[in-house]
Amino acid sequence: MEYHAPASQHMVLCADCGTPIQPNNANLCLSCLRNSVDITESIPKQATVNFCRNCERYLNPPQSWVQAQLESRELLAICLKKLKGLNKVRLIDAGFIWTEPHSKRLRVKLTVQKEVFTSTILQQIFEVEYVVQYGQCPDCTRLAAKNTWRAMVQVRQKVTHKRTFLYLEQLILKHNAHRDTINISEKKDGLDFFYTQRSHAVKMVEFLASVVPIKTTKSEQVISMDVHSSTVNYKFTYSVEIAPICKDDLVCLPQRTARAFGNIGQLVICHRITNSLRFIDPVSLQVAEIPAEKYWREPFPALAAIPELIEFLVLDVEPTGRYAVGHNGAVNRKFEEADAQVSPLNAGSFGEADAVYHARTHLGALLQPGDTVLGYHLRVANFNSPEWDSVHPERKPDVILVKKSYPERKKRSKGRAWKLKSMAKEAEDPSSENAVGRGAVGRRGGLDSQRVEKDYELFLRELEEDEEMRANINLYRDPKKEEERRRRKEEQTRRTRMQDEMQDDEDDDDAATDAGFTTDGESEWGDDDAPRVRMEELLDDLEEMNIEE
Repeated sequence: MEYHAPASQHMVLCADCGTPIQPNNANLCLSCLRNSVDITESIPKQATVNFCRNCERYLNPPQSWVQAQLESRELLAICLKKLKGLNKVRLIDAGFIWTEPHSKRLRVKLTVQKEVFTSTILQQIFEVEYVVQYGQCPDCTRLAAKNTWRAMVQVRQKVTHKRTFLYLEQLILKHNAHRDTINISEKKDGLDFFYTQRSHAVKMVEFLASVVPIKTTKSEQVISMDVHSSTVNYKFTYSVEIAPICKDDLVCLPQRTARAFGNIGQLVICHRITNSLRFIDPVSLQVAEIPAEKYWREPFPALAAIPELIEFLVLDVEPTGRYAVGHNGAVNRKFEEADAQVSPLNAGSFGEADAVYHARTHLGALLQPGDTVLGYHLRVANFNSPEWDSVHPERKPDVILVKKSYPERKKRSKGRAWKLKSMAKEAEDPSSENAVGRGAVGRRGGLDSQRVEKDYELFLRELEEDEEMRANINLYRDPKKEEERRRRKEEQTRRTRMQDEMQDDEDDDDAATDAGFTTDGESEWGDDDAPRVRMEELLDDLEEMNIEE
């Protein structure tokens, strides 16, 4: 067996330091090669990043402005675009180095490679420092110059109350549909939303069409025109009208419409508003859903609205055990058929104080003898409606019951440990603030202010009573109310302890007030059987928590 000696490896000396190395094209060791060749010399070590403090967006070269968080992939991509000589090397890795959030400095660590000689690749790590420069984006510049909008969405509803817009406001806040809005102005019958781009207005119209039954009309106005390039600058206006029918309204359907939707009775109650109108016949428990497009083909008004509801005392209730059935065949146990005997409370007509009426109702699962219920008193009503005149006299009931009522207590509003958010809106008249939300209640006059306050209070009570409605919006904890309640309970406990020490023979049941009851025996929440918002349904207000920190 022959022995073959391994091939000898030739070594040469480094041309600079004399270290033995393997031969290469440069005849330099790795250390001397790095000292003599800098592959990052064409890449600037400092750069700037433009940031708009008003909308909190960064300039993405060449012209777009994007939203980006600190140390995010979007911001890293913007920083890499700022380096002009980065295309001459091969980028291996890039990442942020932590800096103070308020230092207006961004540090990025880069790893690059480049072929310096034939078959000789050099890798190098270096840092680039970015200075954050504050400025204004074009949208914010137009806003500051009062040339604010290119598209506007006018939302209107011709009703006597603002409860629909209160609910719509909470839907917009939950889905953040007003994110691209630059201004919200309040008008007499609704709101105006202003946008810098037409696409944002179209998106808002599409959102409104998904939550409420609307009809949209589009118009455009020429602002300027360039005859040389044939370009025209428009302002677009989208007029959105919400159906003038609200929850708990009494509606007299036209005969043609009633027959088209399952031959339902003409006198129905609107029990739910989404992108369609949902009605229920309180006599037969038949349910009908009318889409928005079909409603606007042959629109019809409400026969009686919410402000016309009066209170009745329930004398007797006999449930029949029959429940409402939906379109999908599911049984809705919320609506149970029952025969009720009611008497009007605070009757204003002569001879109506002791009157007793028999009514077929869908509230058999809620009502008990002795309860109070809200309903429409049709016997003493006078309607100017051809649909009402077309109803056979035998099918015209004396009373239609709508929903259960809970006696009003002053403690009920004070006991709420939750709150709602409100959008920032500008009033129609600078001297008045006829706002929709409670955060800016109208001060135009005493009557107007009282009406807005009443609408807001009724809206809050409706949220407490309707769990399905609460599921569509966000309710937040109110730390001030929770702290106030805690101090009030501690004060009540201290008073109770002092009374026990002074009167040892006092009955323990009379002295116990540690369960949230005031000294006069009234609950903080009002009625014990009144619906309430559970604490697990509430969210923490993160914005308020950040402000306090």
